[in-house]
Amino acid sequence: KYLLFILTILCAGMIILTFNTNIFSGGLNTVVGYVIIPFEKGISTVGGWLSDRSEELVQIRMLLTENESLKNQIDELMIENTTLQQDRYELTNLRELYQLDSQYEGYEKIGARIIAKDAGNWFPSFVIDKGTNDGISVDMNVIAGSGLVGRIVDVGPNWAKVTSIIADNSNVSGKVLATSDYLVVSGDLELYGGGVIRFEKLVDSADKVVEGDKIVTSNISDKYLPNILIGYISSLNVDANNITKSGQLTPAVDFEHLEEVLVILQLKQSIEE
Repeated sequence: KYLLFILTILCAGMIILTFNTNIFSGGLNTVVGYVIIPFEKGISTVGGWLSDRSEELVQIRMLLTENESLKNQIDELMIENTTLQQDRYELTNLRELYQLDSQYEGYEKIGARIIAKDAGNWFPSFVIDKGTNDGISVDMNVIAGSGLVGRIVDVGPNWAKVTSIIADNSNVSGKVLATSDYLVVSGDLELYGGGVIRFEKLVDSADKVVEGDKIVTSNISDKYLPNILIGYISSLNVDANNITKSGQLTPAVDFEHLEEVLVILQLKQSIEE
């Protein structure tokens, strides 16, 4: 920039001398024609080039500023889109819980959010954000999605631990809804890798139980309230004793995607009383 300024001053001085004096008259004029004119052209060319580069730099700065602004807008839109997706997902969950609440309207319930879980992809055991301060106690049943999740096994003032029906140590007395035949549903995390758990000790003397039949909690369970949907029979086999049957069922609850649950604020014992 400073070089251009100095060269411009020199060029202007040369021009003034040319027009106002005869210093370059005569033979020296020819020399001036060969020296000054190319020099002036060079100055003009350099000046034009620098002017173009200056305009390009201004445009680049403007583009960079605009690009940064667009990036900020994209970030804001992504955050807004993520928030909307999360709101839609939560709304879907709440609708499911509302429908589930309507299905079991005979029981008083309270909603709870899952705040911790065991390691892994599924929810064999987890902690919710409600406890004794909310009327929750051990052995209360927990539901979500379309049916039974599990039961409360430990509780504090503002938290409670739930063991779900897919846990390896879980056993639930159930029955086939269509035939009222009893069976035992057992958790099996290895099997749940394929989306199923097992059942056994089904006595189907009339041979009426078929794949797809609903399994619900039985009235003889000591921990679970009756007629809560557990799942659907996906496979059925006759045991080696030719008396009982066993097989696999698909749980009514998606134990890979749990966020909110409903806790039934009644115990099986209180109903029996």
